[in-house]
Amino acid sequence: MKILPYQPDQSNLAYSVGVTLDRFIKLKQSDFPFASGELSQLLRDIALAAKIVNRETNRAGLANIGGAFGQTNIQGEEQQKLDVIANIRFMRALSKGGEVCAIVSEEEDAVIDLQNNSGKYVVAIDPLDGSSNIDVNISIGTIFSIYRRKTPIGSPITAEDIMQPGNQQVAAGYVLYGSSTMLVYTTGFGVNGFTYENSLGEFFLSHPDIQAPKNGTIYSINEGLEMEWSSGIKSYVFSCKEKRFQSRYIGSLVADFHRNLLKGGIYLYPATSKNPSGKLRLLYEANALAFLIEQAGGKASDGKQRILDIQPESLHQRTPLFIGSQNMVDDAEQMIQCFESEITAISH
Repeated sequence: MKILPYQPDQSNLAYSVGVTLDRFIKLKQSDFPFASGELSQLLRDIALAAKIVNRETNRAGLANIGGAFGQTNIQGEEQQKLDVIANIRFMRALSKGGEVCAIVSEEEDAVIDLQNNSGKYVVAIDPLDGSSNIDVNISIGTIFSIYRRKTPIGSPITAEDIMQPGNQQVAAGYVLYGSSTMLVYTTGFGVNGFTYENSLGEFFLSHPDIQAPKNGTIYSINEGLEMEWSSGIKSYVFSCKEKRFQSRYIGSLVADFHRNLLKGGIYLYPATSKNPSGKLRLLYEANALAFLIEQAGGKASDGKQRILDIQPESLHQRTPLFIGSQNMVDDAEQMIQCFESEITAISH
């Protein structure tokens, strides 16, 4: 019997499809000796739910699941039908996996206690960010944060498990549903992006070790709110225009963040006279993206301090957010603080 060693096919007849998300997670499992595989399984559960939401998103125009649901969430925002569907899909995936003890969702008023006292992790999630863009076929996304619980395994969850600052995250990421669907995540060892291949039903590594440019020429802000900005924000945006930077604002946080992560830029959602605490949520929007951007070499701030160092005080706490290329965020911070110092000096 003749035995030949395997030789990879070097012809162009069968191209390589790359590394699947599942295989990549297994390869990286050694980064978490304490996890015993639970964190890896949790990431797979999130990926599975993302595949289902991707399917629902793609058929939204055919299945009458676009448009408003007729109710508002805890934020006072009108829920879209896909908001509700996405929330259900992720809740089911996270509850059935067995790794999670509690979930914080944008679509739920209170913490969801899964009554799984053996679960090691708490997940904070925005199931469908930018859902108001569904009906006009603009990119939307999912944002998630994963924390290790603080209380002993086997005991009921407490506020200590939920109200953790972003610097305690063990993993975070987002899914972008657009011209292609991507899952981008970090476990504190760099940022990697995976693109969904519909015909195979798998996420494949497409953007290994993503590094955010230190500088950029894109600024993303809702300029319709200019009359509500502070003088520092107005001056920073004016300086961007003086430098002939490009204004790019989609109105979908994941999409705006993703573009700036890859190309360089800054996303700004400052405090306004109408929303003095900002509008974006700390636990399930700002913290996740702040963890990602720092792992990619960028920066995230509320204008005064690092986002990941903010101690949350309420479940749906809001925060201003300045996030993206490090030098651009530094410049924005300095200008904001300079104007605040001048105002303080004048008032005294």
